[in-house]
Amino acid sequence: MSEFMDVCERAARAGGAALKSWIGRFEVREKGPADLVTDADLASQEAVRSVVSAAFPDHNLLSEEEPYLPGGNSEYRWIVDPLDGTTNYVHQVPQYAVSIALEYRDEVICGTVYDPSSDECFSAERGCGAYLNGKRLKTSGIQHLSQALVAVSFAAKVRRDAPIIKDFVEVLMRAQAIRRTGSAAINLAYVAAGRFDAYWAKETKAWDVAAGILLVREAGGTVTAVDGSPFRMTHPRFVAAASAELHAELLPLVKQRVEPLEA
Repeated sequence: MSEFMDVCERAARAGGAALKSWIGRFEVREKGPADLVTDADLASQEAVRSVVSAAFPDHNLLSEEEPYLPGGNSEYRWIVDPLDGTTNYVHQVPQYAVSIALEYRDEVICGTVYDPSSDECFSAERGCGAYLNGKRLKTSGIQHLSQALVAVSFAAKVRRDAPIIKDFVEVLMRAQAIRRTGSAAINLAYVAAGRFDAYWAKETKAWDVAAGILLVREAGGTVTAVDGSPFRMTHPRFVAAASAELHAELLPLVKQRVEPLEA
């Protein structure tokens, strides 16, 4: 394990410990309609920042709760979601995670999704594979949508006639089943682990998916932007699948209702 990976995992576990310590004693606020933030989000962020800054004081941090935490002029940037799945956390549904990725020159080189409820630590380093608590991960390899368990993410508030609802219906009619966990990071980690076979989303942010995208790729999965072009962190709308064949079957069902990505 590289020093980067070691710090990534330690920071994620520190954030997870902070989340567990705040259960039952936090205040909840709305950042936007149905978009919650708690004292626990901020405590987890500070725990992550403390670990990363102690090891690499010149590195930069991008975090959901404070979009830019300056470090220095380094080409390294940590992308942090201190609590992905806040609504689940608030309602004591045990599906939430800390997601941390390290980016170097616009490429994610390592990432961790840590689920403190189950003590599951999903980690990946570019070119070195993906792991769950030290055990090598591989996607399910499912090739046909009729055999696939597929995950989807919706925005905090979604219109009745929103394109994602139409996507949902199209995929629901063809897939074995669909799940919505409330955590993009967990969805991607589960694709990497072979628990889910595919996942698509059109309303995520970089901190939601930076670590998870690397996990899927390092576990043998396929990821593209939702229009079929190469995935870009600046426009994190995507389709992730356990195999190229499944990706090719799912992509046309969701790409027809998306505006072209900006240049």
